[in-house]
Amino acid sequence: MTFSVLTNIATMILCIAVLIQTVRLMRALDAVKGGVLTDVVTALDTSTNQARQVLGNLTALLRCDVAETTRTLSDGKAMIEELAVMTGIANAVAERIVDAADVGKRDRIPAVAAPARKRDRSAAAAPAAKTSDAAAPVPAALT
Repeated sequence: MTFSVLTNIATMILCIAVLIQTVRLMRALDAVKGGVLTDVVTALDTSTNQARQVLGNLTALLRCDVAETTRTLSDGKAMIEELAVMTGIANAVAERIVDAADVGKRDRIPAVAAPARKRDRSAAAAPAAKTSDAAAPVPAALT
């Protein structure tokens, strides 16, 4: 066998392989022509339209949610302002109560420091107090 015979045999084998591959490719193209490609395109169009509808619905939903959230936030800010005012009022009332309690404590301290003087005065005023207590009407809340 010469070199030219070997190359001719190799070329024939390669040509047979090309023919076999060509037949396979033709069968595949016939399958695509038969409707598989149109089915794929139809399915892609359908899914694209559905995706557009879903995106449109999501956009509308998000617009509504953003508006609702904005309203909720503004209501929350208004409540914060009202609570700040209420807290300020409560703090002012608490300060007034503390001041009144301090004044009451200051008034009691001299009375505790001088109990002997009051006892002397109360003993002298006791008969007068008894007569004045009998004449004074009793409040309804105490009975």
